[in-house]
Amino acid sequence: MSDRTFYLLTYDIADPKRLAKVAKAMEAVGERVQDSVFEAYLNDVELEKLLNKVRKIMRDDEDSLRLYALCASCRGRLRVLGQGRITPPPGTMIV
Repeated sequence: MSDRTFYLLTYDIADPKRLAKVAKAMEAVGERVQDSVFEAYLNDVELEKLLNKVRKIMRDDEDSLRLYALCASCRGRLRVLGQGRITPPPGTMIV
């Protein structure tokens, strides 16, 4: 688990077809927490694989992807108001 970093991934994709493809790529690695916002624990290889896939779909002049790496200390201070929960680390069971 120590080789994985917690990422907040957000995107804005102008074209509906590209949007669906980017969403599918994100769903394969993370958990959707809002329409175009995902949380994921990724190692360096998984992150690069995702970025390479998304780069092939996106258009730099119309679309954007933002990745925020959050350290363990920062994760401990995350708060959710209303519905939802913060994505737990892989292998963690919430009962």
